[in-house]
Amino acid sequence: MAQLETLRAETVVIGAGVVGLAIARALAMKGREVLVLEAGDHFGEGISSRNSEVIHAGIYYPQGSLKARFCVQGRDQLYEYCRRRHIGHRKTGKWIVATQPDQVTELEEIQARAGLNGVALELNDADDLKAALPEVSACAALYSPESGIVDSHGLMVALLADLEQAGGQLVKRAPVEAVWSDDDGHRLTVGGQLPCDLFAPQVVNAAGLGAVPLARIWQGLPASARPEQWFARGVYFSYSGRHPFRSLIYPVPEPGGLGVHLTLDLAGQVRFGPDVEWIAEEDYTVNPDRVGAFINGIRQWWPELDANRLQPAYAGIRPKLRGPDGGFADFRIDGPDDHGLPGLVNLFGIESPGLTSCLAIADYVAGRL
Repeated sequence: MAQLETLRAETVVIGAGVVGLAIARALAMKGREVLVLEAGDHFGEGISSRNSEVIHAGIYYPQGSLKARFCVQGRDQLYEYCRRRHIGHRKTGKWIVATQPDQVTELEEIQARAGLNGVALELNDADDLKAALPEVSACAALYSPESGIVDSHGLMVALLADLEQAGGQLVKRAPVEAVWSDDDGHRLTVGGQLPCDLFAPQVVNAAGLGAVPLARIWQGLPASARPEQWFARGVYFSYSGRHPFRSLIYPVPEPGGLGVHLTLDLAGQVRFGPDVEWIAEEDYTVNPDRVGAFINGIRQWWPELDANRLQPAYAGIRPKLRGPDGGFADFRIDGPDDHGLPGLVNLFGIESPGLTSCLAIADYVAGRL
């Protein structure tokens, strides 16, 4: 077998999703020579293109967690970045509705938790809700004025443009097949169309669903730095035609996710999802039979739903660091202080609110390097 050519780069970012591109942009704008390696044919084809495109306010996460900190900080950064770079977005606001009296206590707990994160929510009774959302049937609701939506593809296009303007480079169809690390740096075996060995003193593993599998084969990485991962698939159904909504509408959260909710795209069209289905391997199949549970859930708060207008849309997968009964899991961002390898940052479990948090995560990772 012929020996692979050995190349060098100052900083390598593995993965060109929204978080990987944001990190690469931040590092390049600090003057680093940055190379982004993406296994796929295009940037952003994984988690980044299979979500609700919601800008989250920072409501649900425990005080002091990375998710709470980065969501609130990243939300403000993202709105400002979208305004400055003319990226499609809208601050739609969001309603979290309680359809049963016993759920009102849960709303109050959510309101209190959000307050600890610096996020103010307004609790509305049934009369207030009827005036604001006459089509919705609920006994109470929280209103979040800071929630919104964003064109995630447009965001990634802008991040990539900034990266390239600062001298960084994206290489597609370049899967990382092996890594060796020690105190002197990191050696990556890169496959694809132009296979090579690549040496870099700094590496960021932002491979999304592939971050944990890559860590498992990473030579020199201690066992404690190789977490377990579970997949929670969520499917979406689109809703054709006219509807009465201009804001996002969420139920009370469920284990593993935020419940089947109504989101809007920038054209004003509605989609519902995602639900939660724990699966063993990466699979984006949308089972149309799941629509029954969607119909039952949505009709609890929107009785006039026309079920015939629901159509299977797409599926996404959340990279979970805990299983179905594991409870809350924070973002896990391991730097040199955690695993002992200079110049390496691994990002695990970057699920929601990863899109909202991408610029804040990027600043944090840049700081750890």
